[in-house]
Amino acid sequence: MRPHRPYIDLHCHLDGSITPEIAKKLAALQQISLPARDDAELERLLSLPPDCESLDDFLRCFALPLSLMQTREGIKEAVFLVQENLRSQGVVYAELRFAPQLHKEQGLTQAQVVDAALEGLHHSPLLCNLILCCMRGKESQVREANLETVELARRCLTDHGGVAALDLAGAEGLYPTRDFQEEFRLAASYGIPFTIHAGEADGPDSVRWAIEMGARRIGHGVRAVQNPQVLALLKERHIPLELCPTSNRQTRAVTDMAGYPLRQFLTLGIPVTVNTDDMAICRTTVAQEFAYLRDHFSLTPEEETVLYRNAVEAAFTNEETRQILYCKVSES
Repeated sequence: MRPHRPYIDLHCHLDGSITPEIAKKLAALQQISLPARDDAELERLLSLPPDCESLDDFLRCFALPLSLMQTREGIKEAVFLVQENLRSQGVVYAELRFAPQLHKEQGLTQAQVVDAALEGLHHSPLLCNLILCCMRGKESQVREANLETVELARRCLTDHGGVAALDLAGAEGLYPTRDFQEEFRLAASYGIPFTIHAGEADGPDSVRWAIEMGARRIGHGVRAVQNPQVLALLKERHIPLELCPTSNRQTRAVTDMAGYPLRQFLTLGIPVTVNTDDMAICRTTVAQEFAYLRDHFSLTPEEETVLYRNAVEAAFTNEETRQILYCKVSES
């Protein structure tokens, strides 16, 4: 039995982390009736079956949790409860990401959404930062909201206990990364660090575009393995990948997990990290992700140590917090 290690989750979506227990608490707080007759049905609405076969099944799971986070109280409590759930799993540092523009259905502004999330963030002792997501979509429908998100990140930016970075999320296969250069050119001009979902539903060119746009990390990035030049670029610029094995299997980002490129990335010296993506939807934890890699890829203790240290180095945080995390992963 390997000793327990303190875990770090750098790729964790707030709306994908609403477990049935958290959903019931949010519904009770806001006097919302849940569309489920019992706990089993609620779990089916919030998560995927083990034999999930399509991205459509995956995407449908976001509707209910988003409906529970449209008020200040709902957002604040959701952030707090997700942090406490992570803490109970042995996570010592996390970065929660969400798109403020998706939480405005009851009249909140993006700024009010972020204020509520920050209030919830500060109620938990977990070391944690927020990542604000811009969304993919038709330019005419998302550009204004995305630019507002960038400006909001600039105003709130901190490297400790607040908004630490930006992201680009959404339907990568339908809306290519290259179409969002304006938002991230602006972010770069403000000095805002950012990660970009790339190489998940789209191919290695998506990863190349994300790198050229200035991404400091890549969300998923598994399809980079299809292009040696993109792999070389990741290695040369030492850009971390936020791998999420269970999610990659369920969304069919990787069609045959026997060929999951974890060890190929490690061998090349590309700094990969291991994360949950959507821990409630995927029914997973960081501990389970590591167990999966041990069982299916014979992950060694030495490789685990590399993955833990990669996560510390890749975190969007300050040097003081980084040193705390180094000590935690080194002493365990």
